[in-house]
Amino acid sequence: MPAIELYTRPTCGFCHAAKRLLRDKGVSFTDIDINVEPERRAEMIQRANGGSTVPQIFIGDVHVGGCDELYALENAGKLDALLAME
Repeated sequence: MPAIELYTRPTCGFCHAAKRLLRDKGVSFTDIDINVEPERRAEMIQRANGGSTVPQIFIGDVHVGGCDELYALENAGKLDALLAME
C-alpha cells in the first residue's frame, strides 16, 4: 500500500470527511496538521502545485486533491485501485 498523507486543519469539516472515508477503507495515513506545523504549509502548496486549501491529499506519488476529489474517486470505483498500488 502506498504512503497516504493528508495536510489538514482540526476545524476543517472536509478534512474530517476525508479522514473518515480513509478510516472506513481501513487504511492508515499520516495527518499533517498545518496549524501545529505551520512551516509545512509551504511544502503542501509546493507539492499541490499551488493548492492552498485543506485537505490536500497524496496517495503515493499521486496528488489526489481535496475531499471532493477523494470522494469522486470513491464514487467512480477508482479509489481502491489507487490505494492498492505499490
